[in-house]
Amino acid sequence: MNKSIFAITSSVLQEQAADFEQYSIDEAFLTAPVSITEAKVLARNLKNQLARRVGVPVCVGVATSKTLAKLANKTAKKVPALGGVCVWDALPKERREALFATLPAAETWGVGARTTFKLEKMGIRTIGDLAAAPPHIIRKKFSVVLMRTVLELNGVSAIPLEQERVFKEQLIYSRAFSMPVETRQQMQQVLSIYAQRAAGRLSRGEQLAGLLTAFCGTSPFSSGQSHYPAVHIKLPGKTADPMILTRAAVQLLEKVDFGSVSYVRAGVMLSDLVPAGVHIPLEGLGYVHERRDIAGLLSQVQEKCGAGSLGLGLAGFAAPANWEMRRDMLSPRGTTHWGELVRVSI
Repeated sequence: MNKSIFAITSSVLQEQAADFEQYSIDEAFLTAPVSITEAKVLARNLKNQLARRVGVPVCVGVATSKTLAKLANKTAKKVPALGGVCVWDALPKERREALFATLPAAETWGVGARTTFKLEKMGIRTIGDLAAAPPHIIRKKFSVVLMRTVLELNGVSAIPLEQERVFKEQLIYSRAFSMPVETRQQMQQVLSIYAQRAAGRLSRGEQLAGLLTAFCGTSPFSSGQSHYPAVHIKLPGKTADPMILTRAAVQLLEKVDFGSVSYVRAGVMLSDLVPAGVHIPLEGLGYVHERRDIAGLLSQVQEKCGAGSLGLGLAGFAAPANWEMRRDMLSPRGTTHWGELVRVSI
C-alpha cells in the first residue's frame, strides 16, 4: 500500500477509536465503547468513509475480542448478504453456532498447521471444538497463547491491543535462481542486488542494521556436491547504507567454490536492527551515503521506474540478469502497486 494511502487510512480509523492498533499494512484493530446497534452504524460508517476518502474497499468485523473480530471480518468477506460488515453478536445465535460447527480450527487466527495437527489428535477439529476446550487443558498441552485464543473465542478479551508495533528483529532478502549461478561475476551481481534491495527495505522501515549475513547454496535435490557457504559481518556501525551493505555481502565470494558446484539460491539477512535516529554518529564519523539517504533514493527510483532501473556497481547493469527468478505467472497486484491498477473503460 502506498505510504500516503496508509497514513490517511490510519487517520480515518483513529478518528473513531478509543484505542487503535495498526496490525499490518492492510489490517487494524480499534476499540469503541458502543452498543450492538451503535456498532452496526460505526462499522458501516468506517467502511463508507474509507471508500469515499481513501478509495479503498474494506470489510469490517466487530466483536468483543480480537479473535472473534477476525472471524467476523472473514465472515463479512465470504457472505455477500452482509455487505462487507459483520457484527458478531448481531448474528442470530444459530448462525454463529453453525459457523463454529463447520469452520475448521485452522481458520482461527493464530492457529498454524502444527497446532492444527496436534489439536486433531485430541479430537478438536472445528472452531467450536476449540472454543469448548477447557482453557487450563489447552494451556498445559500447548501454551498460554492458545489458551488466550480459547478465551477469546468465548468472547473474553484476552489479547490486548498493542499501542506500538515492535520493530522487526531481522530482515531477509532471499531468492531462488531461475538458472544456476556458476561464475564469480554472476554471484557478485546477485549479492550486490540483494544487499541493495535489503537496504531499500531498511530505509522504508526506518531502521538500521548492525550485522549482515550473506549465504548461498546448492540444490538439496542435486546428485552432485553440496555446498552452503555463509559469512557473518559485524558492520562498523548501525547503517542502511547500500554501499556498506554491498561491500559486506560480497565478502561471501571468498568462500564460494566456483568451478565444481552450481548455486541455486542466495540471500542477505540483516539483524541487530534498531530504529533510525537512535544511534546518531559524531560529526564526520557517519556514512556519507547515509546522510544523503542513497538507500531511500534507490528505493524510490526503483519503485517508480522498475526494480532494475538503478543500482550501484554490478547491481546497476541495464541488461536483465538471466538468473533472476521468473515471474511470468505472477498474479496481478492491483491493490498494492500503482502501475498494476485495474483500468476500466466506460
